[in-house]
Amino acid sequence: MTENLLLAFGLTLFAGLATGIGSLLAFFTSHTNTKFLSVTLGFSAGVMIYVSMVEIFVKAKVALVDALGTVPGNWLTVGGFFGGMLLIAAIDKFIPKQSNPHELRTVEDMSSKGNGGSNGNGNGGSLALADKKPDLLKMGTFTALAIGIHNFPEGIATFTSALQDPKLGIAIAVAIAIHNIPEGIAVSVPVYFATGDKKKAFRLSFLSGLSEPVGALAAYLFLMPFLNEVMFGVIFASVAGIMVFISLDELLPAAKRYDEAHLSIYGLIGGMAVMAISLLLFI
Repeated sequence: MTENLLLAFGLTLFAGLATGIGSLLAFFTSHTNTKFLSVTLGFSAGVMIYVSMVEIFVKAKVALVDALGTVPGNWLTVGGFFGGMLLIAAIDKFIPKQSNPHELRTVEDMSSKGNGGSNGNGNGGSLALADKKPDLLKMGTFTALAIGIHNFPEGIATFTSALQDPKLGIAIAVAIAIHNIPEGIAVSVPVYFATGDKKKAFRLSFLSGLSEPVGALAAYLFLMPFLNEVMFGVIFASVAGIMVFISLDELLPAAKRYDEAHLSIYGLIGGMAVMAISLLLFI
């Protein structure tokens, strides 16, 4: 149990801090590698969807049916699954569109902003930025807060999965880490717009990823004392719902916006295949 706890916390920390990689990409590359992001986002979605429906949902159903019986167990599994979807959907609903870290941004956005925009005046963009600095600072702060809110339930998902089944935890952590890289870009760009300070933008984006291990800590402190078959089943069903929603609402649309030809679908199929093979190898 102690080894599983350390692994679960370590995987959650790894997944959360991947936002920092996105920040570095935003600051130290001159363009966004859209092919790479399209494939990797599709791959991440494939891993999440496959492991959610084939492994996590099934484990939740087995636990709840064993504990409560066939009919109530099945109903509670489905309720937990859609409850997880409703939770993450509600989080998205109450975050303003301009502050949502899942609104697509690229490295080029930063360059065009710094070059004065498209108003035909070399200093026009800088003057507009200066005039709007208080509003941009507010938007940047809300963006950093938004990613923290989004990452919190992901931290619970990674932690509880790794605690129950380390190989599942590793797969989920890798998938979430991949999806946190462009999320880090999405946070760094508006924070940089708000402050003009690359270090501050990186720091806020990096720290916002810490909400994932905070979610893991909350799961450990508040869920672990009550963890029985029913609680485990409900949590796992909710985790499946959260990850399917993230894949369908965030990862695949983002992958398609970056897409060239069918790269995101190839990534999706590749993610499912890798996840399927890894589960077969570790049965």
